[in-house]
Amino acid sequence: MKRLVLKSLVAAVALAAFGMASAQDIRERTFKFATNGAGEHPSVAGMKKFSELVAAKSGGKMQVKMFVGGILGSDQANISAIQGGTLEMAVMNTGILASVAKELAIFDFPFLFANNKESDALVDGPVGKKLHQKLEAKGLIGLSYWELGYREITNSKRPLLKVEDIEGLKLRVIPNPINVAWVKALGANPTPLPFPEVYSALEQKAIDGQENPVSVIATSKFWEVQKYMTMTNHQYNPQSVIFSKKIWDSLSPAERKILDDSADEATKYQREQARAAVAVNMELLKKNGMAVSEFAPAEVAKLREKMKPVIAQFSANVGEETVAEVQAELAKMRK
Repeated sequence: MKRLVLKSLVAAVALAAFGMASAQDIRERTFKFATNGAGEHPSVAGMKKFSELVAAKSGGKMQVKMFVGGILGSDQANISAIQGGTLEMAVMNTGILASVAKELAIFDFPFLFANNKESDALVDGPVGKKLHQKLEAKGLIGLSYWELGYREITNSKRPLLKVEDIEGLKLRVIPNPINVAWVKALGANPTPLPFPEVYSALEQKAIDGQENPVSVIATSKFWEVQKYMTMTNHQYNPQSVIFSKKIWDSLSPAERKILDDSADEATKYQREQARAAVAVNMELLKKNGMAVSEFAPAEVAKLREKMKPVIAQFSANVGEETVAEVQAELAKMRK
């Protein structure tokens, strides 16, 4: 009995010592966290949760200061600052990081995922982790994938009930080659524009429409300049939470664990919030006069068929090995 008590005391002392050592490994730090999202944007909800978790897990020693609405510059400017170590972290569309690691352009492929179950399993699994690891050689650490959601098409000209209705529309796209290519494949006229310029271009009729997730369409009040929205679900936008490798390498194991664990917990919360917001935002759009339609299954099949040459064209750019890995993983899920 005495031996048992003694062993328990030794274990308790060792555990306390470990706790003290861990606490000593956590220093007073402030991390700057940037995004181009603002207000009720899904990424901002995740940032708030992450900030709360880091503070709680570090006993208040580690603080996260949020910079939203692009006040620290464009996504590209944020990437450069993170690589240089003058900015600790940011969250942005994963496809934007294709400028750093070409393989991440896979997420811009149209109709890659059929549903949230597929996207969650892929980004949270070995393939998603492997893709984020491609960033390390470029000075970035991929902590987790958040969600912006599926992209839909809006326009001011007409309801889109069949694929042919898209022909001739002048649509704003994210300035990258894949998005330009898929819009061309549908017979529309792609117009690459930075996001801050989209509302005024729609208002001035310089473009007929654009494509974005429901949350962005709603928070940007596009109903004021767009009459029609079609639920095409043509692209899924995961968002990468990235951290400066230069700063990461200076952190203690205890500090890294706090950031990793907080990112994991914030990811679950952020996705829940993003998905719950879709239904709320749909009602908001309809309430403000936007006419919402969706393609029949036969029209979706036609859309997918038109996207095949685009996927084939860009598979070489992304890397045949990466495309094959992603497609193999998705095929396993669909059995």
